[in-house]
Amino acid sequence: MINSNLLTVRDLKKYFDTRAGFLKKPAPVHAVDGVNLNVGQKDVLGLVGESGCGKSTLGRSILRLIEPTSGEIIFDGEDMMKVDNRRLRALRRKMQIIFQDPFSSLNPRKRVIDTVGEPFIIYGMAKGKALKERVVSILEKVGLSSDSLYRYPHEFSGGQRQRIGIARALAVEPVFIVADEPLSALDVSIQAQIINLLQELQTSLGISFLFISHDLKVVRHFSERVTVMYLGIIVETGKTEDIFTNPQHPYTEALLTAIPMPDPSTKRKKIILAGDVPNPAQIPPGCRFHPRCPKRIEPCDKIRPKTTDLGGGHSVECHLRG
Repeated sequence: MINSNLLTVRDLKKYFDTRAGFLKKPAPVHAVDGVNLNVGQKDVLGLVGESGCGKSTLGRSILRLIEPTSGEIIFDGEDMMKVDNRRLRALRRKMQIIFQDPFSSLNPRKRVIDTVGEPFIIYGMAKGKALKERVVSILEKVGLSSDSLYRYPHEFSGGQRQRIGIARALAVEPVFIVADEPLSALDVSIQAQIINLLQELQTSLGISFLFISHDLKVVRHFSERVTVMYLGIIVETGKTEDIFTNPQHPYTEALLTAIPMPDPSTKRKKIILAGDVPNPAQIPPGCRFHPRCPKRIEPCDKIRPKTTDLGGGHSVECHLRG
C-alpha cells in the first residue's frame, strides 16, 4: 500500500524525431505519450508490456538519462524537469538504475572496487581505507565476497555481474531504483537468485522500485502494484492480485493468458492477438489497441477512451469499462 508518493509522473512524453525522405516531413516516434503514474514510499510498481511499448524509455526518462519531451516528474517533492544541473546531480544520488545487460553495463577496464567505489568518490562520501570498507560491505549485501574487489568483469558469471551492477546502484544509498529488465539476460537458474536478492534488499532497506519486466510471473512475485503499458500509454493499473485475477483491459487479458501454466495438464484458452504492435510513428486513431482487440466495439476506432477509476486503486482505459 502506498503511504505517500515518492514519485509522481504527470503527462510525461518522449518523442524521437526520425529522418524522412526528400520533401517529407519527419514523423515523430511517440515512445512515451502522456504517461501518469505514482510510486510510493517503499512501494514496488511493476511495469509490463510487449517489447517496443516504451517501458525502458519511460524508466530512463523518469531518471532524465534521456531528456523527456514534456511533462512533470515530481520526485521527493521536487520537479525534476525544472531543477538545474547541480540540483539534478544531488537528486540522482537518491535514484538509481539497474540495467538490463550485465555484460555491457560494466566497464571491462575497471575492477570491481573501481566500479562500485566510483559513486562514493563522485559524491565525496568516502576515500582510501574507508572507501574499501564500504565497497566490501555492499558486496557482502549482494552476495559477493571481498575476493571480488580487484577482479575485472570478464572474470565473473552473468549472475555475478548483475550483482555487481546492483551493488553499484546501492552504493549511494538510493530510495528509488528503476530495475530495467534486470533478469532477461540471465539464465533461468540464476533469475530466481537475483529476484530473491532484490526482494531482500527492498524489504531490509525500504527502497522503492519501478520494476520493468516482460516476465509476468516475476512481476506478480515481486510487485505490489502493476501498470500495463501499450504503445506509449498506460492502459491499466491496479494492485497486483486485482490485475492478475480480475483484468479489465483486453490487452491485459491477452498478456495473462500467455503465462505458461506450471501444470501441463491444465487447459487454458490462449488469446492470440492479431497483427503486430503498430508503428509508434503512425499511431492509430481512437483506442490504440483497437486494430488488434478481439472485443472492439464501434467507438474504438474513432474515439480514444478515457481512464475509468474502478475503485481500490484500479483504473483502466477502455470503452468497455467506461
